[in-house]
Amino acid sequence: MTTKRVAVVTGTAHGMGSAIADALRNSGHTVHGVDREQADLSNPDAVKEYFQKIGHVDILVNCAGGVVGQTHKPLDEVSDESWKVIFDANLQTTFLSTRAVITGMKAKGWGRIVNISSGAGRSVSLTGIQAYATAKAAQIGFTRQMAHELGQYGITVNCIAPGFVLSNPSTIAQWESYGAEGQAKLKAGIATRRLGKAEDIANGVSFFTSESTDWVTGQCLSIDGGHSLF
Repeated sequence: MTTKRVAVVTGTAHGMGSAIADALRNSGHTVHGVDREQADLSNPDAVKEYFQKIGHVDILVNCAGGVVGQTHKPLDEVSDESWKVIFDANLQTTFLSTRAVITGMKAKGWGRIVNISSGAGRSVSLTGIQAYATAKAAQIGFTRQMAHELGQYGITVNCIAPGFVLSNPSTIAQWESYGAEGQAKLKAGIATRRLGKAEDIANGVSFFTSESTDWVTGQCLSIDGGHSLF
């Protein structure tokens, strides 16, 4: 029987975050979804205020992020601000939200944290956005370091690196920009020959947040239909 927990999922405005929140609710958990409309999770004061209102959190899924509407530019044309915006959206949000919940988790002796990184963090960005690939790689490093630090308190920290999932306006625009030939080429590079669905990623989160995975920590699971095999 699943123990009912309190969960926070960040980045719930679009597909992946929304599907993760639904999966956790279906498991009987109380779920708080948060996106930019509810709180600026890159702002320390806003994060502190948001989590103080909720109280104790058992499960945290850091899904906020993305390319923030950016497209590829050569590195010598990338501005300081555009680099910072992507790091704030992907890495700063993960750091601040994690910091906000771990004191309570440590006191209770139980916690589950799942960071949603990207295949770009394990390889390269298909769109060539340097800051995105770098921030997502840093998320994986953060996952491992926090798993090492928090394991003694009964807290597991894991990571998912999704493949190509049509989950928000940016990925839809990216997919459409490839045209028929580019789309066929991308699918041919996926072992299962299909794009991912938001529910595929949610299934991975359900695994990492379950009661039975207390000896699984510090892992980064590629859910990409086998794209990372090629």
